[in-house]
Formats: sequence, C-alpha cells, structure tokens
Amino acid sequence: MTKNTRIECDSLGEVHVPADALYGAQTQRAVENFPISGLKPRPAFIWSMAMIKRAAAEVHRDLGLLDAEKANAIIEAAQEVIEGRWNDQFVVDPIQAGAGTSHHMNVNEVIANRATQILGGKLGEYKIHPNDHVNMSQSTNDTIPTAIRLGCLWRVEKLLNVLDDLVVALQAKAREFDDIVKSGRTHLQDAVPVRLGQEFGAYANAVERDRQRFRDSAEGLRRLGIGGTAVGSRLNAHPEYHARMVAKLSELTALKLQTSDNLFESMQSMADAVSFSASLRTLALTLIRIANDLRLLASGPATGLDEIQFPSLQPGSSIMPGKVNPVMAEMLNMAMFYVVGCDTTVAYASQAGQLELNVMMPVIAHSLFEEMQVMIGAVNAFTQNAVVGLKANREKAEGWLSRNAIIVTALNPLIGYAQGAALVKESLSKNISIRDLIMEKTKAGTLKHRDDDHPVTVDEIEEVLGNLRRLTEGGIL
Repeated sequence: MTKNTRIECDSLGEVHVPADALYGAQTQRAVENFPISGLKPRPAFIWSMAMIKRAAAEVHRDLGLLDAEKANAIIEAAQEVIEGRWNDQFVVDPIQAGAGTSHHMNVNEVIANRATQILGGKLGEYKIHPNDHVNMSQSTNDTIPTAIRLGCLWRVEKLLNVLDDLVVALQAKAREFDDIVKSGRTHLQDAVPVRLGQEFGAYANAVERDRQRFRDSAEGLRRLGIGGTAVGSRLNAHPEYHARMVAKLSELTALKLQTSDNLFESMQSMADAVSFSASLRTLALTLIRIANDLRLLASGPATGLDEIQFPSLQPGSSIMPGKVNPVMAEMLNMAMFYVVGCDTTVAYASQAGQLELNVMMPVIAHSLFEEMQVMIGAVNAFTQNAVVGLKANREKAEGWLSRNAIIVTALNPLIGYAQGAALVKESLSKNISIRDLIMEKTKAGTLKHRDDDHPVTVDEIEEVLGNLRRLTEGGIL
C-alpha cells in the first residue's frame, strides 16, 4: 500500500485500490481487465442500478431483514448516486465481463463505501458490506435486466417530447408551404405535381406514426423480473420481495411498472429490449429518409433543386468561400446511422444468450442507452436548428414545374397513354413546354381522343388542366 492506494481483499486476494475511490477491489480488477473502449457507463445505467439498490434497502428494512441503521445508510448513499453526485466513481468499461457483474459490483461497492462513511467508517472498512447488505436478495442476473428496463423508461417521455416538437415543426412548415405547387419526383425523375406542403405533411405523419410505434414498444419494458435472483427461482429472496420491489420502484421512479408473470423468462429473454430498440431503428430509418429528401430539395443553390433553403449556420468549406452546407441534415444522418449500428448490436447480443441467462447484457444496456441519448440530442437539434428555420424558394419550385412534361399524365383519360408519351418525347427533344405543345397540337386538330378519332378541343384541355390545378391547390393529391 502507498499513500495513493489502499489494499482491499476479495475472494481472489489483495487488490490495490486508489486511496480516495468509493469503489473497491472487484471494480479495480475490472478496470485493469477491461481497458477496451475508454467509455464509461451512461448516467441511465448508474441511475437505474442505484434506484434498485435504494428500493431493495427499503423493502428489506420494511420486512425486518435489514437493520434500520444499515438500511437507512444504504438508502442515503443510493440517493446520492441517483442524484448524480458520484458519477465519476463508475469506471468500468461498458465492454466488460458477461452479464454485467463488473458494473453491478461497481455500484455495490460505491454504495457500500459511501454508506460506511455515513455511519462514520473509513473507505474499505465496509461497515456496510457490498454483497451481504447492498446486494441482499439480488443477483447480477435479475438486477441488470431490471436496470436496462428502468434506464430506457427513464427517458421515454423526453424522447416522446422531442418527437412531438419535430412533428409540430413539420406540420407548421406543411401549412406555410401549402400553396406552393411544385414538380413531384419518383425514381428521381419528373412526376406529376404535388404541393410542397403535402410533402412536409407526409414527413410529419411518418414521424408521428414512428413515435406511436416507439411508445407502444416501451410498454413491454414495464414488466420487471427483479427478485428472480440467480436463475429465476427466487433463491435467497423473501416470498414478498418481488412484488414489493416492483411496487417500491414504481413509487420511487414514478413509472408504471408491472410484476413479471414468469421470472425465468424475464431473465433469459431480451426480446422486450430488442422490440424497443427496433422501434428506434424504424424511427432512425424514417429520419434518414427525410434528411436525405431535404438535402436533395436544398441542393445547389445554383446547380441543384434549391426548392427549400436551410438556415445558414456555419461556413461550409475551408477552401471554397461562401459555401454553406446543410449541416443539421448531415448531422441527423450520421446520428441515425449510429442508432442503427447500436440496434444491430442489440439484435446480435440478444440472440447470444444461453439457457438461464443472456451474458451479453452489458453491451445491450450500453447500446440502448446510447440510442436514446443520440436520438434525443439529434432530433432536438435538427428540429430547432433546421426545420424551424426552413424557407421555401417558390420561384425555383414553380420554375421547375413549368418545365415538367409529365403533367401530361392528367390527359391520359382524354388522349391515352401513347399520345401522351409521344408528347413528352417531343417536348423534351424540342425543349418547349408541354403546355405550349399541347395547345399547339390541339389548335391544329392533330391531338385525338383516346377512344375515337375525333380531335380534342381547347375547352376539353382547359377543363383537365383546371382539374389538375384544383387537385394541387386545394385538397390532398
């Protein structure tokens, strides 16, 4: 031992621990064994584990299984962790030993040492023991799955709120842009007209539907398996412990939680986490699509579509003066690619469980909490810094539409597909507008009805094109 370390012992022997660390021997071993990513546990994982420890101490005190003085010290120490006072003491890499024992013992040791201090003891003295007291009636195998569920639920409302903000912002743009008629595009080629507002209304609706899918998927996380202990059999746990823990956690977290109907399944299966992650992946894919659309619509300005314009947030090039890029849409893409990668990790890890336990839970937990963090931050930044300030370029949108020969589609019932295709070909080859060409041929009497050989009249053409205008100017295509 030096002045910078203290010696602690675990079942394998002595370990040198930093003298002022709240964690102990098992945490120190994990730090030395897993110098993998340099990452630390997400606050959601610290919060959820500490909440379990506080709830367990209260339940055991109320059952008369834990001395009130010890229980109250654990409760006070756990509450300090819940409030984020000791986040710097959680030091185990997320990529660690299976199941999450290392993170779990990090939590047990921090709370035990802090509770010992509260009782007047010294670090490493363990008046409150990390296993016997802080971990009473618990196992890594039931606490970590429970913590995953709680940690995700902790931020569900926050993500729902930022998604609401995005939907509202997109709906506002749909109303603002609703009178701008522009060229539709399919296959990245000219298509029949659409209103810019209709495009944005569809984006809003897509996000709203994904929001509901996400909200529905969160319901599966409310079923807790705490109390199953090592394999689901409730070994070493009081008969009332499971139900009391769910009730206590509901009270402490203000979350609507449920008891598990099968503690063995709750320990073996990560399906609820997979479903939750998959809903985030679906949302991410929708946001990638929308970001790509907006980047395309904003391309240019001189040599692209330039139908919308993002706020100018920062210079876009270190060499090209005056260049401004769609940085928030680019950010959203990168963030959502990362979310999809995290979801892939969750999917692979979830199927890697064996028999009574999934030992890949640490990376499942970290990936889920990363998904939530990145999704919340990215969606909020995109909404506030991009969507709210979007502007439409009416002149450019209507200019492109005036050159779009595909509006001839509206004449299909009158002149038929074949004549329409010939008109498009001629319009493009002569570089004249389709409207001018239609009128020219109608006045010359060479444009015929689809089902007979009679010439089409100017009035008939005007009626069809008028109907097309009404479709795009007032109503939903």
